[in-house]
Parts: sequence; structure tokens; C-alpha cells
Amino acid sequence: MDRGRPGTYGGLPLSAVKRSAAAGSKGEVTTMGDIFRLAEESDTGQLLTLIEGAYRAIRDLNIDFRATRADYEFVRTNMEENACYVLERDGRISATLSLKYMEEVSVYPFLFMFAVHPAEQSQGVGSRLLRYVEEEIVRDTLLSPASTLATSRKHPWLLPFYERKGYQPFYERDLGTDDQLVFMIKNLRSGSGTDREDPVHSSGETGAERYSFPGDLKKI
Repeated sequence: MDRGRPGTYGGLPLSAVKRSAAAGSKGEVTTMGDIFRLAEESDTGQLLTLIEGAYRAIRDLNIDFRATRADYEFVRTNMEENACYVLERDGRISATLSLKYMEEVSVYPFLFMFAVHPAEQSQGVGSRLLRYVEEEIVRDTLLSPASTLATSRKHPWLLPFYERKGYQPFYERDLGTDDQLVFMIKNLRSGSGTDREDPVHSSGETGAERYSFPGDLKKI
């Protein structure tokens, strides 16, 4: 099981996941009328509108997330370089969530740019997409025992939101001039190693702070 090579955690690399999805009816999965699939280039404009609307409140709080400054090229490049998933309902993209690896922080897949259409917030739409990516993609396709993400410490409700979803903080670094970016991890399998002990802090070759977990085969 190769847990050290970027872009894979013992299962398919992200590039293979994307190719497999493209080969099978766009990789669509339909559940209770909701379509879960990878975003396509034709979705770029709709995704940009969704992200701009969803991140407006975060921008107003002066939280320095890159998505608050999203433009067409940023959204298109993210779809090309990472795995960008969407939940489509009644022909419209209702939510999006992207997936990549941040090897400088953790070997586990990293979820980011989570956005729900403003008209459909607080209706469980985002939670459905988050659960789909965690379970169907990260756990069952990439075969990773855990997923990670990051959020702002000064945001009024995002940190407790992710804690209710099962995530636990394990590392922080500066975000802008007056905030902290809190990295969080969720155990997706009991007995995976992520739930047995506290994270083990070490220092990578570049000097960046790193965290691993017992049972992790990656040499850091």
C-alpha cells in the first residue's frame, strides 16, 4: 500500500478516479433525485456564481480564503488539477466540494472549497455532498481511513460545524494577519489508527510542521 506518493492513498490516485468517472456516464451517482458527479468545464460559469455567492459572507468577515477571490480561471484550473465534485438538483448545481492532497500537512486526502448555493443553505444539501465525498470517494475509492480539511478560527460557526461532523483540530498556522487556519481530521473507519492516539508531531525535510498518526506508513 503506497501511502507516501502524492495523489494516492493505497487506492486509486486522483487522476485515475477522474478518468474512471469520465468513462462511466460522467461518473454520476443519483440518490433521491440528487446527482453526485465530477464537475466539467461547461460547469465553470455556474460554479463561479455559486462560489461567489457562498463565500460572500466569508469575504465580508475579512477571512483570507483564496475562494473569496475566485475568478473564472481559478475555478477552471481547480477542476483540471484537482477532483471537483458537485451535487446537482433539478438541473442546477446546488453544492460543490473539491479534493486534493496537502502532503506538507498530512498524507490523508484534503477537502476544500466547500460551497452551497445561498438559496439552498441550511437544507442539508452540503451535508449530503460532504458525506458522499467522505464515504464514496475518500474511504471507499481512495481507501483512506481519514479525511482532512481546514477552516478559519475566527469564523463564528464553521469550526463547531465541522466538529459536529466528526472532525478534530490537529494543527494551526497563520491565516492573514489576525486569524488562524485550523486543520482538522476525521476518522472514517473505526480501528484505522486515527482514533487510537493523539497526533504525532514531527518536522518534515522542508522544516514545515507535519502531523502523522499511529499506523501511518508514510516516512516523514
